[in-house]
Amino acid sequence: MATQKLYAGAKLRELRVRLGHTQKDFAARLGISLPYLNQMENNNRPVSTTVVLALASEFGIDVTELSAGDGERLVSDMREALADPLFETISPPLADLRLTASNAPGLARAFLALHQSYRQTQERLAFLDEALGREDARAAPSPWEEVRDFFHYCDNYIDAVDRAAEHFAGREGNYRNVRLAAVSALSAKGITTVFEDTAALRIYEPEAKTVRISSRAAPQTQTFQMLLQVALSSHDALLEATLDLARFHTPAARNIAKIGLANYFAGAALMPYGAFQARAKACRHDLELLATHFGASIEQVAHRLSTLQRPGAKGVPFFFVRVDQAGTITKRHSATRLQFARFGGACPLWNVHRAFETPGRFLRQLAETPDGVRYISLARDISKSGGTFGAPVRRYAIALGCEVRHAGQLVYADGLDVSRDSAFEPIGISCRICERKQCHQRAVPPLERTLVVDPHRRDVLPYRVE
Repeated sequence: MATQKLYAGAKLRELRVRLGHTQKDFAARLGISLPYLNQMENNNRPVSTTVVLALASEFGIDVTELSAGDGERLVSDMREALADPLFETISPPLADLRLTASNAPGLARAFLALHQSYRQTQERLAFLDEALGREDARAAPSPWEEVRDFFHYCDNYIDAVDRAAEHFAGREGNYRNVRLAAVSALSAKGITTVFEDTAALRIYEPEAKTVRISSRAAPQTQTFQMLLQVALSSHDALLEATLDLARFHTPAARNIAKIGLANYFAGAALMPYGAFQARAKACRHDLELLATHFGASIEQVAHRLSTLQRPGAKGVPFFFVRVDQAGTITKRHSATRLQFARFGGACPLWNVHRAFETPGRFLRQLAETPDGVRYISLARDISKSGGTFGAPVRRYAIALGCEVRHAGQLVYADGLDVSRDSAFEPIGISCRICERKQCHQRAVPPLERTLVVDPHRRDVLPYRVE
């Protein structure tokens, strides 16, 4: 079987710039000619084995970074954007999109940002008619989307924050004492921790230097909120430095991202990388065992599994998603090739929607996307009580999964026949870009296909996709 050639010119160029080398110096360190390096950086030639080995030996680079990354994600995001009716007469071939993602990723991201701004403008015009003509009615990029994309393109792994959290968890000699470590760290900053009957999970009063934690919340939620406060109070400089590097466009995006980084720190301290990864491998990623061992919730464990992408010590690449009862995606991340719809809900054929029907149970699904990649997906509801009688219950479901080639590392794959083609259910990303012709759950036609409407025939759908 022929080995797939590795074209990673953009990443090779980014690496060289990051190391501060000219093309001439970089070529010399790699033991190749300057023209050869230039051809590789422009994707006129694949990255050779000699260069891969030189990158590892000369610079200590994790060479998996060359092949893993944004390419497939950018292609998926561009395809979804181009499915917008705005581009009805424009449909660049898939090969062109892949070339753009590979050779000009910055241009691809700029296109996505421009399309996102356009959509937001249209939504404001549609739903905020009364604001037309007002000076403050100008559309601005969504801070929430900007932050979500920041984590998305970082593979949901922030190295400096992750390592700081791991160091914090190990200071007491045992990461299982992290709750006491949080109280101690807050106390060292002069902050008193108080548990009281309140609907708010956490309230910090800077003047009184008091953090109030809800006594109604589950113990793992209380610990998480205390660790979040530790991040904000004791590691503010680290968070701010990370935000400076991200260069967000608005103060709102920066503020949202800071809370996101504090949440990241809390999860990484509750489940420190090395200990968590080792335990996950040992129990074959059993979410319930991991939740009990680390004093975390099922959702916290599932989300943490999707962040194990530390260079040189990567875990199984998982996707993680949370949806509400309407099917709207409220959290999403993928370290796999599977990407989620940036707008609207998830594919109705996905088992995450059925989790609401079977509370307290894990649902397993073998699924195949239109690109032929096969996955194992695990879904479960994670309804959250309000903590008192009459308080509203927040209902969500989560899905965690990976490509089926990693199934042997998951206890949830036991008993599933991953060798049988018919065992895999067809799922997609968004109806507008899904190419499946016979889907009985299709909501809208695919924009890149011709429709045939026969008045003398009515199947499941009122049209046929050519």
